Amino acid sequence: MRPKKHRTTESGDLFRARLDQIINMKHELVQLAGKVDWDWIDGEIAPLYSANGRPGIATRFVIGLLLLKHIYGLSDEGVCERWVHDPYFQYFTGEEFFQHAFPHERSDLSHWRKRLGDKLELLLAESLRVAHEAGALRGQDLKRVTVDTTVQPKAITFPTDAKLLHAAIEGLNRLARKHGVRLRQSYLRIAKTAAMMAGRYAHAKQFKRHQRQLRILRSRLGRIIRDIHRKIEGQTVLENAFALPLGRASQIRSQQQRQRGWKLYSFHAPEVECIGKGKAAAPYEFGVKASIVTNNRRAPGGLFVLHATALPDNPYDGHTLRDVIDRTETLTGCAIERAYVDKGYRGHDAQNPRRIFISGQKRGVFGVIKRELRRRSAIEPIIGHLKTDGHLGRCYLKGRAGDAANVILSAVGHNFRRILAWI
Repeated sequence: MRPKKHRTTESGDLFRARLDQIINMKHELVQLAGKVDWDWIDGEIAPLYSANGRPGIATRFVIGLLLLKHIYGLSDEGVCERWVHDPYFQYFTGEEFFQHAFPHERSDLSHWRKRLGDKLELLLAESLRVAHEAGALRGQDLKRVTVDTTVQPKAITFPTDAKLLHAAIEGLNRLARKHGVRLRQSYLRIAKTAAMMAGRYAHAKQFKRHQRQLRILRSRLGRIIRDIHRKIEGQTVLENAFALPLGRASQIRSQQQRQRGWKLYSFHAPEVECIGKGKAAAPYEFGVKASIVTNNRRAPGGLFVLHATALPDNPYDGHTLRDVIDRTETLTGCAIERAYVDKGYRGHDAQNPRRIFISGQKRGVFGVIKRELRRRSAIEPIIGHLKTDGHLGRCYLKGRAGDAANVILSAVGHNFRRILAWI
């Protein structure tokens, strides 16, 4: 028999060094738990809940879980699973004794996110306060900022006519089964085959056959829509339940590939927008636009996200600058002296336009301003970290409220990662 290979001394030292690093990171999490003002957060969130009925879950428990989820880039299920076997996670959420089972339901995180709503900005303000208290962020770093926008993609596939028509047929069939509406014919097998063949014919550039499969899908979807209308006519409860799905299905059936105006890009997520950012690899992205504000000069702890918000309906960047700057000043409590933006903000509506400097601008750019304008592009890797290390790269939360919550919590997670690295 071949003898077993033993771990060499060098690799053993690397293993022990890595283990010490992990232990130190856990101790930093304990220090962070002591710096967060849980009582202040609890006082701000308490008015959202009633004193009647069953006692709610402790604020520190759920807020701590949300912070841990976005600090370490975990899913709802992943953070609950890790909480069970990680004593540092349990201490961070306020437990005094080690628990061997998760005491609540995973869905409580979803309920809390919906209930918090606009109050999620309190967590962003608290992350900046903790960074300032730890010495990672100074007051002077808040006066000069960089503003940029990016796209937060939604959890949908690339929309094609065949996929959308097939999804509408499947969605109406699911809803009909749920409400006990017996359809004359489901067309599920026909629709699946037609969607599959449409993709094959498009790949082979056989577009006449491709269009024939699309006509099959459109005609079958129209039959299902008319059949449901006949079956639910005069039944108010069913008409209300089918109103939105039937409207989406009719829109998908009537829209064309290159038509102008509003289009529907997902049957289950109608809030998705098509946004073109001019990238060679991804000319179009499907999601919602998000605005990010960071400090321009590098603080002792690095670049922090001072404000983050979702911008539904894909507004022009320049028309959002005034509101973004005002909300950033409200959140940080510090007036902004200078803001640096890219060329997408030309024609902006800022209150003090002389304090806004656009990339490539020559007039009024000299000395310190010229050096700070060159640092405008430093926001790009921060957006990259928000997408790769956080959850900004793909939003799995439902609706526009989920889009807004995911943007803010991704920024909170980035700030606390910077604080942990500084500690």
